[in-house]
Amino acid sequence: MIFKIIKNKIKSLIYNSRSNISKNLQKNIKKNYLSNNNVLKYHLRSFGNKNPNKKFYVIQRQIGGGMFSNLNYVLHHIKIANDLNCIPIIDMENFPTKYNEKNKINHTSNAWEYYFKPLNNYKLKDIYKSKFVIISDSKTRKLKEFDSFKNLNIDHYKIFKKNIKINNEIINEAKKFIKKNFKNLNVLGVHFRGTDMKTQERHPFPATYKQISSYIDFELSTKKFDKIFLVTEELNYIKKLSKKYKSKICFYESFRSNSNDIFINKHRKNHRYLIGRENIIDMLILSKTKKIICTNSHLPDASNFVNNFKMNIIKINNGNNSNNLLIAQCLWYVKKMLPSYLGGFKLKN
Repeated sequence: MIFKIIKNKIKSLIYNSRSNISKNLQKNIKKNYLSNNNVLKYHLRSFGNKNPNKKFYVIQRQIGGGMFSNLNYVLHHIKIANDLNCIPIIDMENFPTKYNEKNKINHTSNAWEYYFKPLNNYKLKDIYKSKFVIISDSKTRKLKEFDSFKNLNIDHYKIFKKNIKINNEIINEAKKFIKKNFKNLNVLGVHFRGTDMKTQERHPFPATYKQISSYIDFELSTKKFDKIFLVTEELNYIKKLSKKYKSKICFYESFRSNSNDIFINKHRKNHRYLIGRENIIDMLILSKTKKIICTNSHLPDASNFVNNFKMNIIKINNGNNSNNLLIAQCLWYVKKMLPSYLGGFKLKN
């Protein structure tokens, strides 16, 4: 009994330490969207008599995941809306995500529209006065088709090309970097996660520094690449790889940390918004490289997806972390120390 209490306490501390949304937002969600009389999930709703001949499908992902996990989720739900002959509406204002700021960004409180143009001209305030409204289910963990970009098909790609328009400012920022750093060069793209991915239960194990450098060394030995474009959120990896590859390496100046929660930063204004903006810029730049080395992650998958799955990708498959939260906190570190024949991570031969 005592062991169980201690175990639950430790779990609680771990979950609280990796919180990706402020306590104020959590209270706001609980108060306004999870109350007994105002449960919007899973339901067909009639909010009023407006738009009596229209059917709306509200796509919401309360708290949600990372930027490209959310994009993957939205693409699936737009297809569902289309299949139901409904008008898709993305609501990341009344259902805040990790990226929501307390103040407006680009004149909106809808986090989706921080980065993307609206799907259509309908306003949220009018949707919640309308006759026929379906609210999507935000809990998709058990739905396998929502797990990764590999479950998207040509229909989803057509939806992306038609409906998902990244804001021009973000596109222009990526183009400026590419023009400066990629001109007339063959660029090797490298993406790998660090920080909290080392301890996330059920998630793919990230690569180690030794693994990544061994794969980069192999590709450079072929003499096919002039430059390396690196995407990682871990500051230590940037420092080590920059020291090793010097002028051959380049990266976009985005926020990096050695902390397990990159969303926590009290010193950078609009930090959550900027994290998302930098993610999209990194994805767009990565999509213009000749080959990508990565582990299983949504960001390089998104780069491949925007190219209609035509990119040359080398994936380092380290398997997945334990389903057990406590074991997951140390398993990556144990496997990192072990030789491959004892269950450790394999280097590139």
